[in-house]
Amino acid sequence: MPRRDPAAGAIVVVYASWEWPLRQAIAEHLHAIERYSRRPCLFLNLAVRRPPRWLRRVPVDLVVFHTTYLAKRGSPTHWPRLVERARPLKDLGAALVALPQDEYLPPAPLCEFVEEFGIEHVFSVAPESEWAAIYPTVDRSRTQISRVLTGYLDPETVAAVERRAAANGRERPLDVGYRAKDLPAWLGRHAKLKADVGRAVADAAPAHGLSVDISTRPEDTLIGDDWMRFLLSCRYTIGVEGGASILDHDGSIRRCCEAVLADRPDATFDELERECFPGRDGEFRLFALSPRHLEAVAARTCQVLVEGDYDGVLEAGRHYLPLRRDFSNLDEVLETIRRDDQRERIIDTAYREIVASGRWSYPRFVEHVETTALGERAAGPVSRAARLGAACGRAADRIARLDVRLRQAAYRRLRRS
Repeated sequence: MPRRDPAAGAIVVVYASWEWPLRQAIAEHLHAIERYSRRPCLFLNLAVRRPPRWLRRVPVDLVVFHTTYLAKRGSPTHWPRLVERARPLKDLGAALVALPQDEYLPPAPLCEFVEEFGIEHVFSVAPESEWAAIYPTVDRSRTQISRVLTGYLDPETVAAVERRAAANGRERPLDVGYRAKDLPAWLGRHAKLKADVGRAVADAAPAHGLSVDISTRPEDTLIGDDWMRFLLSCRYTIGVEGGASILDHDGSIRRCCEAVLADRPDATFDELERECFPGRDGEFRLFALSPRHLEAVAARTCQVLVEGDYDGVLEAGRHYLPLRRDFSNLDEVLETIRRDDQRERIIDTAYREIVASGRWSYPRFVEHVETTALGERAAGPVSRAARLGAACGRAADRIARLDVRLRQAAYRRLRRS
């Protein structure tokens, strides 16, 4: 049961990372509560440290298990140790919530975690139609589920993008820019679209006289400021909803695909489907808006997106140019890009309704998480012990980040030797 101290306590954000710095979208998601909650916040990286004993003396209202922690459930080597490290948090008398993503991973470890820890609320990025498949063993009378986006707009980042765009002026040398990676076959044809759409546009664009910078090579990945600079150099970008069209319940599809590829590295998607998951593709529909879609809106870069729902945030023809899933209207779309006669209308509408409205911002997200998890409990006055504990927690997390950096440096030296 949550503690009954009338003063507001701290929020503990549990994450797990062996890398630092994090990608910008992940870092913004991780630090959103610290930035926009009125409660003091402390971070706990269970990948490199255990919960400190002094945490038991800190008034804590809420423990948030972040997606960076929950994503490690896909590792049979690391996950049991991370769960063991988290167990003392059950005794803090706080509300416990989970923010999973990657819900296409085998669901059993996540369900077991939710049940063991008595998670009161799961903030899922999956459509409600898929919750029964993802959470089949979760007691829904005890654990509530609601839907959120994979990411939101951070007002600080939006302001920085606007300053950079103003400095750049209207100069955008590229017609179309895009970065994506080839995702594994065991996620299904929907995940495969992410790279396929890039290749299709790259192949067809020259015939329409368009300049493009499109790559699916890992070495061409752009992160942080480099990604935003790239977006600001493009008049258009392309994309598809994130997610998967297969739910690999026990990991057997993944193991089969990896075994086939180990024997035949050039095996095609069709061959892998035939041998490992015949008739299974399309049985699952975890399709979700990506943070990159919101970033493009903030950068005023017009989007060409494979038709979809986009969590009801983006509307075809209003906020983006729609591309059919079979690419049958690709030449028509590329001609629209060449004419460039709809871009201003689309980017202005998208920016006004999605960015300027503030509806899809991290302050709104944090308010939703706190209100859902803590109800009417006021956020002030804040307990002095909670403030002191949060300050100690932030100092300890800085030491943990230094530990991560030192481990990274040692690993790089080892690889070079």
